Parts: sequence; structure tokens; C-alpha cells
Amino acid sequence: MAVRRIGSAHIGGRPASLQGLPPRQIRYSPGGPAVGIDPNGDFEIEQMYVQYVQLQQPRARYPLLLMHGGGMSGVCYETKPDGQPGWQSFFLRAGHDVWTADAVERGRATWARSPEFFAGEPVFRSKQEAWELFRIGPPGSWRGRERQAHADTRFPLAAFDQFMKQSTPRWSSTEAATQAAYDELARLHGPFVLIAHSQGCNFAFAMALAQPEKVRAIVAIEPSGFPQVPDQALAGLRGIPHLLVWGDHFVGHPLWSQLRVALAGYRDRLRAQGVRADEWDLPALGLAGNSHMIMMDTNSDDVADRVQAWLTQQGLCAGQGAHGRPQGLVP
Repeated sequence: MAVRRIGSAHIGGRPASLQGLPPRQIRYSPGGPAVGIDPNGDFEIEQMYVQYVQLQQPRARYPLLLMHGGGMSGVCYETKPDGQPGWQSFFLRAGHDVWTADAVERGRATWARSPEFFAGEPVFRSKQEAWELFRIGPPGSWRGRERQAHADTRFPLAAFDQFMKQSTPRWSSTEAATQAAYDELARLHGPFVLIAHSQGCNFAFAMALAQPEKVRAIVAIEPSGFPQVPDQALAGLRGIPHLLVWGDHFVGHPLWSQLRVALAGYRDRLRAQGVRADEWDLPALGLAGNSHMIMMDTNSDDVADRVQAWLTQQGLCAGQGAHGRPQGLVP
């Protein structure tokens, strides 16, 4: 690929001040002197981070924005835990300028003081929760080193521990700030085509509702929520095609079963308002064993090829995949 520019920015956020906290002594480095620090003062908080890679000759009409899920950061789209190239590389090779976000309080967006600025405590995800919630193995399958995966899982099992190194704490109190930062990103640098995962899908849906002129399409990878708005508000999304993508092994997972039903209702509401809302069940398309982390699974390029074909059908990019293969009808 011929790259024109690589850069990054912090978007959104606000100034904030602290007063009344006690000063204390700290050593910044081993062997260094103790110095007094005052935790009070003025700060910048609630910003997001975004990295962009722009091509010399992009074939896509609009840049692609990759939006991560809960407890994750933009690294989930970069190199996969097993060392293989991720979707950032795939879609660059497919001809897109690619923007990759770290939402508020994730990754390089950085934290703010808690609970003074981020209310409540950060939530940390255990290995067991990730293994079972992300459907790498069935409920009850985590037994430490005796963990049991689904027999046909496409998640690279040998890289699971490596994957967990990228898990980040999350606050349940920062959603409004996160949405504000994403909306500011769209206002400053859109329009975008959005590929969002899990929690990130709700921010993508809401971004389109707030600024439909800044969103050209939404690919929602296993959404974990959707905006709570009246049906008539969804009419503003006409002209923004939606694609919902689901993996495998939902049976036995009450949370995911409920989410599938809820998102089917949202899909139907979109369609009733004249919005194109396609939905893929990957096992029904012959792609079995996908986990919640579809962009990391061993067949992630196959899924991405189909997404690229779908985007091409919407008139958003030239008809060639990342590997130079012409794109046919999807799915």
C-alpha cells in the first residue's frame, strides 16, 4: 500500500478543575528525592484519541472509522493477538483511509482522576468472563488451565492470554462523554463509513442520528445496544445503510440471546422507517465458529471480504477486496 500520511489527534473533552485535595510526597524514580505534589489544579479530561492512516490513492469514497467495544481499545483492529494483520491493515489494502479510535478513558485517550472526574470505580474484565462472554467457550467452560473451547471456535486459542493483555478498565459513567467525543470527531473530520463492535455500535448508531450527513454507512459487529429513541427519529437514517453481523454459539448465553432479540427489533424498526438494514448470521452463510471477537478470529479476512463487498454494493468503494479479488454479490 502507498501511504500518504499517518497521524493522530485527541478530540473532544473539556477543561476541569480540582480543589481541596491534600498535597503529598512522592518519589518519581527509584533513588530520586522525595518531592511534594499538589493534586489540585486545572486539567483536560474526557477526550478521545484517534489515529489515521491516509493512502496516496484511496479507492473508497469516504474514510473508514473503526470503533472498538467495551473494555477494549483501537488495538483490537491492529495486529491480531496471534500476530496476523488485523482489520486496519485489511481495509487499508482494500483501498480505504482508516481511522482507528480509542474512546474516552481507553488506551491513548488516557484516564482522568476517579471518582472526582470519572464517577464510580473502573470495571475490570477477568479471563473467565472474557472466555465465556465472548463465546470462545460455553458457559462454565473456564477452569483455569483446563479451559474448554467450542470445538469449532475460530478464535486463535493459543493467543488468548496475549489477547487479554489488551483488555482495559472501563467506567460505566462515561458514555455521555464518549458520545460527545465521537460526535465531535464526526463534525470535524466526517463523513465516515463506520465499522463498530459491541458497545461501540451504540455510539455509531447515535452518531448517525445526531449527524446523518456525517455517516455514510454502519457495519455493526455484534451490537450490545441501540439508541432509545422514538420510531420517527429513525427516519432520519434513510440513506445510511446498516449491516448487522453475528457470529456463532449464542445458544446457552442468556445475555446474547436477549441482545439478538432486542437488536432484531431495532432492525425491524429501521426497516419500517425506510432504512436499509441488512443482517448476517455467519453460520447460516457457511462461516461457523466465530466468537464475539470476529475481527480477531482466524477467518476474519473472510468476513472482512464480505463486508468490503457489501460496502461496494452500496457504492462506497471500488469493487476489489484487500487481496485484489473482485467482489461479487454478498453474502
